[in-house]
Formats: sequence, C-alpha cells, structure tokens
Amino acid sequence: MLDGRFPLGSFMTRSTPFYYYDLSLLSRTLDTLLLESARNPDYKVHYAIKANFNPVILRKIARSGLGADCVSGGEINAALEAGFRPSEIFFAGVGKSDWEIRLALEKGIGRFNVESAAELEVISGIASGAGKVAPVSLRVNPDIGAHTHANITTGLAENKFGINYEQLDGVMRLAHSLPGIEYRGLHFHIGSQILDMMDFVALCNRINSLVERLQTAGMPVGDIDVGGGLGVSYEHPDELPVADFKSYFDTFRRHLRLPEGTVVHFEPGRSIVAQCGTLITRVLYVKQGTTRRFAIVDAGMTDLIRPALYKAFHRIQNLSSDGPEEVYDVVGPVCESSDVFLKGAVLNCCHRGDLIAIRSAGAYGESMASGYNCRPLPKAYFD
Repeated sequence: MLDGRFPLGSFMTRSTPFYYYDLSLLSRTLDTLLLESARNPDYKVHYAIKANFNPVILRKIARSGLGADCVSGGEINAALEAGFRPSEIFFAGVGKSDWEIRLALEKGIGRFNVESAAELEVISGIASGAGKVAPVSLRVNPDIGAHTHANITTGLAENKFGINYEQLDGVMRLAHSLPGIEYRGLHFHIGSQILDMMDFVALCNRINSLVERLQTAGMPVGDIDVGGGLGVSYEHPDELPVADFKSYFDTFRRHLRLPEGTVVHFEPGRSIVAQCGTLITRVLYVKQGTTRRFAIVDAGMTDLIRPALYKAFHRIQNLSSDGPEEVYDVVGPVCESSDVFLKGAVLNCCHRGDLIAIRSAGAYGESMASGYNCRPLPKAYFD
C-alpha cells in the first residue's frame, strides 16, 4: 500500500525498526482534547506519562498546558524535565518507594493518589519527618468491570488497585488523623482502552452514590479524579485518528452529580498519543510454511509488546507495495513463539526489504520496549 501520509523517501535511508511520530496529528489531538474539556471550567486534564515518555512528546504535551499523571519517581523526573508544573503532577501507584515519596515531597507535586492505609501511614511518617505536608487523594476501587482486556481492568474488587468500599470510611478517618497528611479528594480508575461510554456511566453512578453517602455522614469529599481509560480505534487509525473526546467529556457532564464547583480531574494517556505513533519495520524474509505464509520483519515484541501481551490488534500496512493482496502472519525475530504482530494479516504482496507500518503504536510501544535478546532500542523520528 503506497501511502503518501508517510515520508517514504526519508524512511528508506533509516535503519529499521524505528518509531515514527506525526506531531501535527498530536497537535490536532491536543487541540480537540482542550476544546472539549474546556467546556467545563472545573475539568482538569493530566497526561498519563506511562503511555509514552519520549522527551519530545512530553515537551509538546507540557506546552499545551496539561498536567501529568505519574506512577514512578522516574516519571516525576521526566515530567519536571519536560516542563510540567509540579503543582499539576499527580503521583499514583500501589507500590511507591520511600525515595519516590521523598522526591515527590521535595519537588512539591500537587497530589499523592494513595491506594492503602499502609501507604498512607508511610507517607505520613516521611512527610512529618521532613517537615512537610503531603496532599492526598484516596483511590477507591469501585468494583466496576470495564469492557476491555482482563489485564488492563483496574476497578474490580479482585484487582490490586485502590481501597475497597468497606475499608474506605476507616481509611478516610485515618487520613484526617495522621500528621503530615492533607486530605484533598477521591480518585478512581476502572481500566484502559474503553470505548463503551456505558462503562463511564457506571463509574459516574458509583461516584454519585458514594458522594451522597459521604455527605450524609458528614464526611468531606473534596475533588474527584475519574482517571483515564478512553480508548482509540486500532481498526481504523486513518478514519478515526482522534479519540472521541466529545462523547467522553459529555458523558461525565451529563451523569456526574457533584456539588457546584467540584474540580474533576482526568488522566488520559493512550487517547492522546496512540494514533500519532507508528512502528516502521522492514521485511527480512517471506517464508512459506505448510499451511501459512510468514512475513518475518526486523521489529519484534521487544519494540511493541501489546500483541504478545494482550493479543492486541494493530493495523498493519505494506508501505512499499501496491501489488495484489495476500495473507501473512506478520512475525518478529525474537526467540519466542508469542513474537507475533498479527496472524492472517491481509497485506499487499510482500518482498524482502519492504517497509511495513504497524499503526497506532504511539502508546505503550516505545514506553514498554525492552532489550530482550540483547536487541537495541529503536530510535524515534518526528515529522
């Protein structure tokens, strides 16, 4: 598929595999996100850095005015280096190390999203010892099953994340009693790659009932963080290059019933960066098996692990060929049977040296890359 959307001339001279980022699409995505979120002045958006922490990407997102959602001390440092304001950095995660907590306190980040009573006590001790006060939100496990892959659901009672309902009142009382802790609100997150808005409606309903219960009991609520989770179209990256931010924010506008002036935080990641990134690889061999034909490429699960880890679908295109379509299993060189990008891919006739585009790789591609098999990490290029 000869495609004018990719600069094939420059691609031919570059060593593969590499990540290619379309910064104009990223700009369009950010513009749409900001337009839709700004319809409610109490909505604040924080980019989930785990999706992609390439410095060029981070600096562009920071310049747009978004905050940052971090899940490690390394991500906090990356956010600060990219220009995110410390007060707009939120720090989540079930296993915050002592050094990460000290770093976050030292840098003056805006929020700790706390996931257990044990963590709350540790933060209290470290903050008090340093003569500081840690602003915290309590992450509630809403026990909601999102319609997505089991490995990326986070809001079920069986998941490791958050504080279960029956424990929340006790943890809230603990938060108000501990030194070095300032309670700020509640945090939720039900999963990732969610396209069914009814999952977010279910979250809104759960938040509404919890807020009503807390108010009746005379307990403070504070602001509300609904997490992220909005998905993208992996099947149609060209037809639907920008996530459906309008439906996403409209869903919360229509269904959240909160006290007037309540600030609502959002933490999208994938929906901002997935479609602007493509993994470019080259065909090494076309191999005919007994029943299947393989296009063996020089990228592997080390460069994009989602298909191996989640059986995730990515659209694949042959950029070098306008020949007849044929069926291939697109596989990589890593010594694992799971190193498969797509079985039964319909591609224009493949030959050794053809450039292959694996689309929607801007999220959880480069950020999850590894050096397994002593493979070098791919470079990134921008347009």
